[in-house]
Amino acid sequence: MLSVGSVVAAAEYPIDRDKLVKYAGASGDFNPIHYRDDSAQKVGLSGVLAHGMLTMGLAVAPVVEWLGDPARVVEYEARFSKPVPVDADHGTTVSVVARVGQIDVAARTARIDLTVTVADETVLAKARVRVNLT
Repeated sequence: MLSVGSVVAAAEYPIDRDKLVKYAGASGDFNPIHYRDDSAQKVGLSGVLAHGMLTMGLAVAPVVEWLGDPARVVEYEARFSKPVPVDADHGTTVSVVARVGQIDVAARTARIDLTVTVADETVLAKARVRVNLT
């Protein structure tokens, strides 16, 4: 039985430079700030950043795994609150905790609130997934 405040999923996802290049190829987003330090620094960044959509995709993944069917995701929203730097040597890790924020018994849906962090800093704000419970 679900209850508000219950953690339904949690996961950690390592990201390294190889993953960024593979994501660039899969998404078609070849902006060099996602894989070249010199390009990132030319635009005032300290280094390479993960793609925002990669971060959002990783954030919803544990919810999809918990549901067992991606079609049960009704709505997904998030605001980017901090960039995700990816160190050339050590990469980074995106941590996700998915917690029930609201249950609509009549509609048979729940709002799952995501806490998405990198190095203990929130990188997605107001990250919420509305899911079908049936």
